[in-house]
Amino acid sequence: MALYANERPDFVKNIRHSDAEMAQFHGRPVLDQQQFRSAQIEAALSEAGHNVRELDAVVGRGGLLPALASGTYVVNQEMLDELRLARRGEHAANLGAFLAYGIAQKASIQAYVVDPVSVDEWSECARLSGSALLERQCLSHALNSKAVAKRYARERGERYESLRLIVAHLGSGISVSAHENGLMGDVTNSREEGAFSTERAGGVPAMQLVDLCFSGKYTQKQVEGLLFRDGGLYSYLGTKDLVEVERRIACGEAKAKTVFDAMAYQIAKEIGAMATVLHGRVDAVLFTGGMAHSQRLVSTLTESVSWIAPITVYPGEDELQALMEGALRVLRQEEQSKTLALGCSAVEI
Repeated sequence: MALYANERPDFVKNIRHSDAEMAQFHGRPVLDQQQFRSAQIEAALSEAGHNVRELDAVVGRGGLLPALASGTYVVNQEMLDELRLARRGEHAANLGAFLAYGIAQKASIQAYVVDPVSVDEWSECARLSGSALLERQCLSHALNSKAVAKRYARERGERYESLRLIVAHLGSGISVSAHENGLMGDVTNSREEGAFSTERAGGVPAMQLVDLCFSGKYTQKQVEGLLFRDGGLYSYLGTKDLVEVERRIACGEAKAKTVFDAMAYQIAKEIGAMATVLHGRVDAVLFTGGMAHSQRLVSTLTESVSWIAPITVYPGEDELQALMEGALRVLRQEEQSKTLALGCSAVEI
């Protein structure tokens, strides 16, 4: 959490919850955690001498909402009802709107979410998977990807809408996206496709997956866990820590190097694929996310894809800054806020 005065962070705190604290919520809907988390957020603000009534807006991370256009959204009752239903799945990000709304109500101000994971700006062509029974789903690290693309444009005195960019968000999930005319025209859904990461399997061989599902060895939940939490580096090496993997490589472990190189290889392939989405005319390739701190990974990827366009690196996932920037654009009337209306359409207000 962070408290900003315009662009300046006045107070930043990472509230960590122990396994013992979180055990009470095991097997329960994620929204059951709201009161527990809200109380700790408000206590931290109070202890630091901040009164919520001094705020102009509150911003939370957007969750698994229906497909939406990019933008800053007012948290309204329709949004909260949709998140309660969790039709697109349970995720901690579903709490963001509720946490922001609770504080905003006490301060009689507006609550927002910015570029939820469900931002969807695809063409119809991008939705087809190859089976009429299975449509590709647009879920991605939209908040960080959009913020980094806009930051790159601003630093160069350009309009985001005028640039053709590839953004590779390299985190526990990997989203590689193509940006053109201010739209994220295609992006890999790290829940079920693309490169494998520290814990996600990415795109796996379909027929072997069918055999695994019907082998009788695993339940549906167990298969989901194998793909979403226990895949990628963890599946091969038993660790989700990229620093540990690089340490093992430095110690001469051949398997660690092979798996690391395979992950980089798959990421590079996805970047190359997004270059075709932009017809080979790319202004820049941007690396961001936690794994962009790895000089080894950045160097390996640069060697593979620098022929496409110049590389710029924004290491880390500065989502707090991205949320702040989205709210400020609305407060400064640089863009209009949007609202989730009945029928899940986006309406500017």
